[in-house]
Amino acid sequence: MSPVSASDVSNLRARTGVPMLACKEALEEAQGDMDKAIEILRKRGIAQAVKKADRSQHEGALFISQKEGKAALVSLKCETDFVARNDAFTTLGQSLSATLLEQGEDATKKAAEAAMPEAVQKLGENISLGDMQEIAAPTIGSYVHSNRKIAVIIGLDVPGETEKAKDVAMHAAAMNPAYVHPDDVPQDILEKEREIWKEQLKSENKPEAILEKIMFGKEKKFREENALMKQPFVKDANQTIEKYLGEARIESYVRIVV
Repeated sequence: MSPVSASDVSNLRARTGVPMLACKEALEEAQGDMDKAIEILRKRGIAQAVKKADRSQHEGALFISQKEGKAALVSLKCETDFVARNDAFTTLGQSLSATLLEQGEDATKKAAEAAMPEAVQKLGENISLGDMQEIAAPTIGSYVHSNRKIAVIIGLDVPGETEKAKDVAMHAAAMNPAYVHPDDVPQDILEKEREIWKEQLKSENKPEAILEKIMFGKEKKFREENALMKQPFVKDANQTIEKYLGEARIESYVRIVV
């Protein structure tokens, strides 16, 4: 019989919460068949998490860790909002974001793999590591909403503007800009919008030249409404984010929603 691979043992442990040695023995007995190994463990009464392994995870929370010039964002997924607000869940999520900040993605994946079986058994739901983002910039500002469902990281191209970066991150969390600059809006998105505008204007029977001006105006407005730099600042609607930042420019923007 061919030896059981370490990755298969780790996979079985993640799915069942059973110690490594028991997983290895079950896989050997099942001759490497994962489903059969799970069945063996269940018959022995020690596979508690397996039924949770395939349940969907529509909830979760977001966690940010940062230090000077760098920030790391981790999404931790679960099945219910009740678990997403559990202290053990949030402690795990914050620990993983700190690992990402200091050690990178590979180490974070390994840390998550090691911690998941115990977390699944303790919290009674399927839990998995979601999106990971690392941002480096001269100035970093971040914001995580109180419910941990929205998180933003802003990187500015100049040092010493931490408060402005934080303010812009909070603004982006509230206003949901899809892009940083008006020119960042993709052409395929614009084409879809143009089709909608054309249908809306058909009944107005305006001359072609007037319609072109209207279309131009709609496109300009659409670009600016969806561009962070052109949005009116939530703390002072009399100035845009661009004006608020002054000489600083956004070189990194991440916004994630659970």
